[in-house]
Amino acid sequence: MKSVLICGYRMTRMGRDLLGSCSRCLILFCVFAVVTLVQHIHYEKLYIESGQQFSRLCRHDAGNWSRLNLSDDFPLMPARFRRSQEALNGVLEFNSTSCQLLRKETMDVKALSMVTTTELFQKWRNLQVCKWEQNKEETNNIKTSLSECCNAPSLLFTTKRNTPSGTKLHYEVTSSGALDINPAIFKMFPDDMPYSRSQFKRCAVVGNGGISIDSKCGKEIDSADFVFRCNVPPISDEYSADVGSKTDIVTINPSIITERFQKLERYRKPFFKVLQSYKNASIVLPAFYSRHLTEISFRVKYTMEDLGSPRGVYFFHPQYLIKVQQFWAQQGVSAKRLSTGLMLVSAAMELCEEVHLYGFWPFPTNPAGTFITHHYYDNVKGRPGFHAMPEELFNFMQMHIRGILHLHTQPCS
Repeated sequence: MKSVLICGYRMTRMGRDLLGSCSRCLILFCVFAVVTLVQHIHYEKLYIESGQQFSRLCRHDAGNWSRLNLSDDFPLMPARFRRSQEALNGVLEFNSTSCQLLRKETMDVKALSMVTTTELFQKWRNLQVCKWEQNKEETNNIKTSLSECCNAPSLLFTTKRNTPSGTKLHYEVTSSGALDINPAIFKMFPDDMPYSRSQFKRCAVVGNGGISIDSKCGKEIDSADFVFRCNVPPISDEYSADVGSKTDIVTINPSIITERFQKLERYRKPFFKVLQSYKNASIVLPAFYSRHLTEISFRVKYTMEDLGSPRGVYFFHPQYLIKVQQFWAQQGVSAKRLSTGLMLVSAAMELCEEVHLYGFWPFPTNPAGTFITHHYYDNVKGRPGFHAMPEELFNFMQMHIRGILHLHTQPCS
């Protein structure tokens, strides 16, 4: 019987089917290599063409921006291509023709349900080539609307002025009933609100999202006239380059007091030590969200007084939080409760002339498609279904486009 040498083995005619298998493997390998090469050439060509089209828009500022060929596959492009696109941040003037077209295209999306996450990210990436500029007319309009419905300069905190002794204060959660404001409780309230309308020129509201990692926005945040932070996040040297350290108001969720500090029944000094990193920042708690949070919140006030802290301890007024929730429900944010971040942004828009947001991005990837942790300090996610974070961010994007506030999602220069 004749034999044939195949792949280093001498085989008979009965084993010639192995030759066909080897050939097929070789053919498949070659096809894979060709497809990979074609994909690489496609991305290279796409990148070059996008750069050429962008250059023409920069020179002439004319034409429809949608002609810029950024495909839905852009998040999957090689990192060096993404970095080149990100470097284009803010090169076109706010009122340039191209930026007006870009803003109109995004503003035509009236609800988050109208776009996929990929489409939303694409539109937001496109907008990064436009410089942000405040629209004072739009800013004053929303400031007036918030003032009429919610009135932070008078109602943000519970005070002696807005909550007299002897009255009943209704909880935010109506099933908790009302609290009798006796003289001891009344004594804990400040005489009046410590802040007024448009008191501060430039404010920074700092969220805790992983989008802040490697942002190098710390100096920019610290240069603001007033800084709001949510739920005592870490601001040590390990994180300050990205999120800064200056703090004027920091909120504390009573669940943090319960879980980390055993309701302050024993761990008062560790709690006090944590707050020392915030220097003389004021502390704000939702003491009147529901009845079971009241005593825990009061203990924070007692602890600060007992340990000789000069910092102010304030309690959100439940009516303010109810009114703010109603306001944002009309803007499409329907949730069991607003996030602390949105509460602070709402207050900032009344108390500040110009509002900048950092660390707000509720998605597991950044706008370029790279994975990020939930917080800049851990990857622990909140209770699902309690907040409506994507809808909140969608509203922030819309207000950024209208020049009402500046949503920062790119690294700071």
